[in-house]
Amino acid sequence: MGAVTPAKVLTPAATAAPSPASPSTARAINDRLALELLQEEGPLTAAQLKRLTGLSRPSVADLVERLGAAGLIEVVGESGEQRRGPNARLYGIVAGRAHLAALDVRTDSATAVVTDLLGHPLARAALPVDAVGEAVARLAELTREAGARELHTVVVGAPGLVAPASGELRDTGGLPAWHRDLVAALQETLPARVVVENETNLAALAEQRVGAARDLDSFVLLWLGAGVGAAVVLDGRLRRGASGGAGEIGFLPVPGTPGLPSATDCGGGFHSLAGRAAVAALAAEHGFTGPVEEAVAGAAGEAFLDVLAERLSLGAAAVAAVLDPGCVVLGGELGRAGGPALAARVADRLAALTPVPTQVRATALGGPAVLEGARLAARAAAQDDLFG
Repeated sequence: MGAVTPAKVLTPAATAAPSPASPSTARAINDRLALELLQEEGPLTAAQLKRLTGLSRPSVADLVERLGAAGLIEVVGESGEQRRGPNARLYGIVAGRAHLAALDVRTDSATAVVTDLLGHPLARAALPVDAVGEAVARLAELTREAGARELHTVVVGAPGLVAPASGELRDTGGLPAWHRDLVAALQETLPARVVVENETNLAALAEQRVGAARDLDSFVLLWLGAGVGAAVVLDGRLRRGASGGAGEIGFLPVPGTPGLPSATDCGGGFHSLAGRAAVAALAAEHGFTGPVEEAVAGAAGEAFLDVLAERLSLGAAAVAAVLDPGCVVLGGELGRAGGPALAARVADRLAALTPVPTQVRATALGGPAVLEGARLAARAAAQDDLFG
């Protein structure tokens, strides 16, 4: 699933010189290359495909015929070239070949978007919470509104631990039962592949592809919202950990909390300093009782921001000392509210806490990053299946 694919282990056999590819293997490789180019670059002419792939004109002609016969590409228009002919036709991926859904499921809300194979949003709506049957029915209705009969792939972003081997959403403290019931109902009722991923991991995927980490191979996303979490991307790959618990930074023991966290309660951990409720309480101590996003954006004053940055730097310092990711992105609703000003404050304090050079950047996406990451993951999973 794109950036969330686990790292591969190189075996002795894999280090041997590769044998020449068979004609069928070569065709499959060329077809996939052409489809990836059409995905990234948009519609292309045969001449453009020839230039970008390095293939001969006859090979490109065969490729176009093969992919067209398979229902994967179609003529979507003409280029602006003066000479008309086959090379002036613009070929694009058949967007309606499959329809996908991305879900952002929070503890008290759920949002779904249905897209085509290229990931273009076609319909979006909130889903009922605490009523699993109604939520599934609303998603089916949304699918029809998008002009689709059924879904090929559904990616659900949810809080909690997701077991890497099974994809099971594990029972963790504070996670409502309807989350697991919803996932089970989707898997049982939909003729679609249903994938569950931790919400912060999906947000990191979005930041990596279209957000603040586009130019980075390694970074940690520090999610700042109702709860706190982290997603770890090293050498271009998401690291989930053995049990899916990599990044559960809310349980990190830090100074300044009334106690220690437990296996079922992060109340004594970093969450006690950086979660929404804790940040709102800190703002109130500084005389500000308005929306917490406004406080983080600067309305609660310089002294408040200084203390908040000090708190956030504790979690960032632990991340830097253990992982050396080179960059920490402050994500979530509060990370977006704080913006570059809060990121700069955290960077200043972080530099005094650790010798490991670490940038601090503000999210480019904020809370919508979860849904965006789910959309990107659904597109990648469906294309992997259909493109071969």
